[in-house]
Amino acid sequence: MNVLLRKSSQMLHAIKPSYSTNIWRAASIQPPRQPITTPEKRLSLERKQPTFTERSQLKYARRLVVKLGSAVITREDNHGLALGRLASIVEQVAECHLEGREVMMVTSGAVAFGKQKLTQELLMSLSMRETLAPKDHSKAEEGFLLDPRAAAAVGQSGLMSLYDAMFAQYGVKIAQVLVTKPDFYNDETRNNLFCTLSELISLNIVPIINTNDAVSPPMFIVDDDLPAGSKKGIAIKDNDSLSAMLAAEVQADLLILMSDVDGIYNKPPWEDGAKLMHTYTTNDSRLIEFGKKSKVGTGGMDSKVKAATWALDRGVSVVICNGMQEKAIKTIIGGRKVGTFFTESTEGYTTPVEELAENARIGSRQLQSLSAEQRACAVNTLADLLVSREAFIMEANAKDLVEAQRNGLAKPLLSRLSLNTGKLRNLSVGLKQIADASHNNVGRVLRRTRLAENLDLTQVTVPIGVLLVIFESRPDSLPQVAALAIASANGLLLKGGKEASYSNKALMELVKEALATVGAEKAVSLVSTREEISDLLSMDDHIDLIIPRGSSDLVRSIQQQSLHIPVLGHAEGVCHVFIDKDADVKKALKIVRDAKCDYPAACNAMETLLIHEDLMSGDIFNNVCNMLKREGVKIYSGPKLNQQLTFGPPAAKSLKHEYGSLECCIEIVKDLDEAIDHIHTFGSGHTDVIVTENDSAAQHFLNSVDSACVFHNASSRFADGFRFGLGAEVGISTARIHARGPVGVEGLLTSKWILRGNDHTAADFADGGRGVWLHESMPI
Repeated sequence: MNVLLRKSSQMLHAIKPSYSTNIWRAASIQPPRQPITTPEKRLSLERKQPTFTERSQLKYARRLVVKLGSAVITREDNHGLALGRLASIVEQVAECHLEGREVMMVTSGAVAFGKQKLTQELLMSLSMRETLAPKDHSKAEEGFLLDPRAAAAVGQSGLMSLYDAMFAQYGVKIAQVLVTKPDFYNDETRNNLFCTLSELISLNIVPIINTNDAVSPPMFIVDDDLPAGSKKGIAIKDNDSLSAMLAAEVQADLLILMSDVDGIYNKPPWEDGAKLMHTYTTNDSRLIEFGKKSKVGTGGMDSKVKAATWALDRGVSVVICNGMQEKAIKTIIGGRKVGTFFTESTEGYTTPVEELAENARIGSRQLQSLSAEQRACAVNTLADLLVSREAFIMEANAKDLVEAQRNGLAKPLLSRLSLNTGKLRNLSVGLKQIADASHNNVGRVLRRTRLAENLDLTQVTVPIGVLLVIFESRPDSLPQVAALAIASANGLLLKGGKEASYSNKALMELVKEALATVGAEKAVSLVSTREEISDLLSMDDHIDLIIPRGSSDLVRSIQQQSLHIPVLGHAEGVCHVFIDKDADVKKALKIVRDAKCDYPAACNAMETLLIHEDLMSGDIFNNVCNMLKREGVKIYSGPKLNQQLTFGPPAAKSLKHEYGSLECCIEIVKDLDEAIDHIHTFGSGHTDVIVTENDSAAQHFLNSVDSACVFHNASSRFADGFRFGLGAEVGISTARIHARGPVGVEGLLTSKWILRGNDHTAADFADGGRGVWLHESMPI
């Protein structure tokens, strides 16, 4: 196995140039660092722009320096190394190496490893002395401290043997490079060091750099001032500054400083009000209040920030992260929001999404404190702006359409992306419906109960809190969802698709303008397209409900990724139309045509047509098939239909499939109950229809089919918030709790209980107490 891994490593090394060329050409950003230069050609460490300006580019980092702090690889009890954690980090570094990246590690741990071994030796030695001369040695041993230099001398060889064994599992060769502070201030040793690193990298070997604490004092004891006449650089006092110096010298693309905290906080993380800074610029230094140094290592957050900003000034992108987090290195390279990313770029810089979410929370409370009339006024203002600012909106939408056509966006998506006068006017009408219906939403009394004399309980509606709505292609979703959030007093984060970025920004300006009229402009925000959805789905402290609007793939992905935040939506829209034996032929043809052909990409479009077997002998089956063919619909047959036809449409691969296009399946059923069973087996609980003139059969169908929407003699396309008179919908839910079907304002509300008493206590109602339960329902 190891032989195969070594061969894989050699092959990857051999193809590195093409790997680098291809990914950097695809990224359209500057290529990776050149090989480490010779001493004569090595560049001075002058200021330069870093390669990467945003996290999404980190996946293109080719040359990495990974620094492991003492707290990362040391056990919490300070007795030896955390082997499991170290093994995980080694695995990630090995994976990066085998991908063709050039990785160097700066490691601590020799002193900790040595102390563990020396402590064991001392205990054994003490035990032997006590056996030979049973005296009280406790006082003689008091105050004995292990010398860190001796511990480092013992631990260095053991630490490297451990690294060697771990990396060997992946066929990766390593080499130890021990350095001391003077090595960086002496030209000869400095040049030799970087020549060695260059040669090791060219040989496809991972250098592991450590300070040689066996022959020099620990770096934190050395004075910070640089020796007179030395080459200018960072004052090396710990492994943070050492790794920064190395990263700059070898022209690394990325420096990862692994510590025992999640990143840089604006104040010590254990203090109230501490907030993690996911992005750090040099302008943020005044916002940080540093605490004490690490309990284990020599460097604190202050030294890490100084080292990071120094490296950043010299063209190295930096992330400070928690090395105890699972798969931290791979997650960072994947562009996820882990740790603190250091950048000098202010171009396109947006407010952190955590701050937007906190603003949304505050904005929700501001909206809740307003009267229903004020919230309705804000929605009406937005509705009017959609009409009066049409030219502004259309100009932005035109830019999106040009970009979309250039990128080859599919025609159905282009149709969703496109805005016009009719769409904007319909949007305005829908928003005014929301405003008109919003006067009795928030604060509505649901029930009142008199628990006891002068002890009254009231249940009232309140907003859910902060909503995250993720939508694709359709910019008209933005004002609809914003209006629903305003009417229900919810804070809102909107994450739109990049294909509608210009339209979304223009529409958000109008939303902000409408909110400003009631002093709550921060209640709704548009999240930058640079924000990874996976990062948003982990913000369970900030977001209360996620509502995805888009393709079944999008919805399903959101439902799978969100582990702690509830998701309201439907993954599929497998809708059925059942033509009963007592159906009117003309009605059936009209309803089936509309359900399938009006908008085949919609989630409420028909995907399966069920036909009563008694109708197979008449004209209705042929009429339906001919009508669908004329409309350009490709037909598939279900298993039972396929058996009855000698020649006919091809068999459907699945009866539980959402085509989302001019395609559908036709299947026959023997009776009403079999149709219901088929729907329950293969449907998605979205919308299902019966076409019949038999009222008894219709009622049985309506009562029995367990879907969010069940219709009689009406197209499935009516499953829509606007058509239901809700003004608009934030989405359609097939969930069985909270809200089902098209979700309007009421679906964005929850409730709270208000109790009014007069010196009542629970003890009053214990046995022998003076309290008497009444539990009387009171009029609302």
